[in-house]
This record gives sequence, structure tokens and C-alpha cells, in this order.
Amino acid sequence: MHGPTRPFHGWRVVAGAFVVAVFGWGLGFYGPPVYLHAVTAARGWPVALVSAAITVHYLAGAGLVAMLPRLYARWGLATVTRVGTVALAVGLCGWAAAEEPWQLFAATLLTGGGWVTLGAAAINAMVAPWFVRLRPKALSSAYNGASVGGIVFSPLWVLLIERFGFLAATAAVGLAAIVVVGWLMVRVVAVTPDDLGQVPDGEAAAAAAGTGAEVAALPGPLLWRDRSFRSLAAGMSLGLFAQIGLLAHLFSLIAGPLGPGLAGVVAGLATVAAILGRTLFGWLMPAGADRRRWACASYAVQAAGVVVLLASGLEGPVAILTGVLLFGFGIGNATSLPPLIAQAEFRREDVARAVPMIVAVAQATYAFAPAAFGLVRGWSGPGAEAMLVLTLVVQALAVVAFLAGRRRG
Repeated sequence: MHGPTRPFHGWRVVAGAFVVAVFGWGLGFYGPPVYLHAVTAARGWPVALVSAAITVHYLAGAGLVAMLPRLYARWGLATVTRVGTVALAVGLCGWAAAEEPWQLFAATLLTGGGWVTLGAAAINAMVAPWFVRLRPKALSSAYNGASVGGIVFSPLWVLLIERFGFLAATAAVGLAAIVVVGWLMVRVVAVTPDDLGQVPDGEAAAAAAGTGAEVAALPGPLLWRDRSFRSLAAGMSLGLFAQIGLLAHLFSLIAGPLGPGLAGVVAGLATVAAILGRTLFGWLMPAGADRRRWACASYAVQAAGVVVLLASGLEGPVAILTGVLLFGFGIGNATSLPPLIAQAEFRREDVARAVPMIVAVAQATYAFAPAAFGLVRGWSGPGAEAMLVLTLVVQALAVVAFLAGRRRG
């Protein structure tokens, strides 16, 4: 039995959650575009078919993520995450080994369901018990693993597949994920504050801060009837729809004026900007701040970047770099701020349900964003004006949703 003088364990959990996020997003979010190329090259299947499989991947995850609170209550967070990691690893091998389209779609059910156990709702569930007052800082630090996952795994997947083949690459990475995440679950994440006699933030006075205890409980379907919850789900969904829709086409849009090599560097800098934006917002946001306004400010920065791209006509490296960096600044906040808003606006027991639900709604929505933006791009011709205008309109709707749901008083 550990004594209460043991060093505060919460920041070790943050570090563990960071690594989990690296694997979660690296395999389940940034990986599918690479898998698409590998599958089409190996099997000769139409891009539209494999793109549909990616959509099923995201929809399968959306269906499972809403069930996470019940799974955690029955089996425990650590066990669910370990099982999900195994499912993700097996599903990845299924992507590589599929000989028929139905086998590919079956594999997407495993990867889609598996990666959300390492995704946004899971990271929040790992970190939340350990922090209240310092939760913005803790979550922003943990969620930065998502961006690092893109930086590390996007080129790593390409390298491994080219050198060892798709199946060997997925088997090696999947095995590494099972070992690393499994160890973290047992040795770091499975430990609770009660196990160590510790309190949130490592401060006795922090336990009652910012828990939403002044609002009414929202059991069962009452949560869906709450205006604040609906607006939060709508704001997150709209923001991610605009963000992911544009990101899916961004490289191809800037590759023409910049060249593929420089375009790859600029796209990578967008991820670096995302880490910077998430970190600054998490560490500078005051404890009593209106977090919905901060979310709107993040989207305003992104919108400024889209305006720069639109005004430049995607000509000139300085204008393109400026626009991409401003847009990238808010990429991470679109995922990390909604759980923090939920923490401030709902009771603690409702937060555990609200976060997976808003993530599920958002994921089910943004699964269709690349296809929708592609349709707009095809309809409007070679220019990007229509897509950029669509991005601004959807971001504006996200801001309206966030502001409309503010609790009065």
C-alpha cells in the first residue's frame, strides 16, 4: 500500500496517455490515407471502393465510442484499451491481407472499433480522474500525442511498407502497439487516485473545483435534450467536418504551386502549428474562462488562415505558408477543447457520458467530409475557391453552435 507522500502520479498518466495517443492517431487516423494507397497499388481496386472502406472505418468507430462508458464500467478502462489495441492490430493485418473487398470491409470494423479505444474519448477518460483545475494543461499535453502520431507515423508507414511490404509493416507496428499500450495500461493507467491515496491535481483544494456541480444531473436521454449538450456536439461536429474536409485535399491543392516536396514540408508544419496551438490554449486558458469563447477564438484563427489562402488564390509560397500555419494552429483545439467545455458545464458523472457521445457524433459526421469536399471540388472545377468558402461557412456555423449553447448565469 503506497503512502500519500508518493509523488503525484497524474503526470505519469498524462505521459502514458500521450504515448497511447501517438499509437491511436498514428494507426487509426493518419494511417488510412497511406493504407488507401497501399491497397489500391497491391490489389488494383478502385480508389472509390477503398475510400468507402475508410468511411466505414470511421463510422464503426463512431458506433463503438458511444458505448465506451458502459464498457469501462463493466470491464475497466485498461482492459478495454488492451482489447481495442489487439483488435486494431488484427484489423491492420486484415487491411494488408484482404484478397476480396468484403474482407477489407470486415477489417475496417476491427480497425474502426479498435482505434477509438485509443482516441479522444479514451484519452479524456485516462486523464480526467487525475485533474480538475489543471485539466486543460493535462489534456492539451496528452492530446499532443495525436499530432506527434501524425508526424511520426505518416512517413514511417510509407518507409516500412516500401521496405518490408504492407503485411509485414502492419504486423510489426501492430505488435509494437500491443506491447507498449498493454504495458502502459497495466503499469501506469490502471492505477487510480484512490489506489495511491491521492487527489486530483495533487491538491486537496482542487477536488471540488470546476466539476459542474451547480447544474442539474442529466441521466439517460435527458442529456440529449439539453441545449448545451446538443450545441456542443454540433459545434464539435461542424468544426471537425470543415477541418478534416479541407485537410483531406490540402496537400493536392498546394502541391501544384509549391511542388510536392515543399508542399509536404508545409503540410508537416501545419501539424507543428497544431501542437503549438493546443499547448498555448491549454496552458494559458484561465481556470474560470468561458471555454466556448476560447473554442470560437481558435476557429477564428483557423478562419483567418482560410481567408489568407482564399485571398492569395493559392499563389505565392509566403501566403500559402501563412494560411496553412494559421489553419493548423486550431487543428488540435478542435479535439481537445470540447471535452474541457463538457467538464465545465456538466456534472462529473454526466461528463463521463457526454464526452464519448460528442466524439461519436463528430466522428460519424466527419467520416463523410473528405467525400463531400471532393464533390464540391469536382463540381467547382480546378480552383479551390468553392472548398475554401465551404470551410468558412461550416466554421462559422460551428462558432454559432458554440455560442448558442452557452449557459446563462
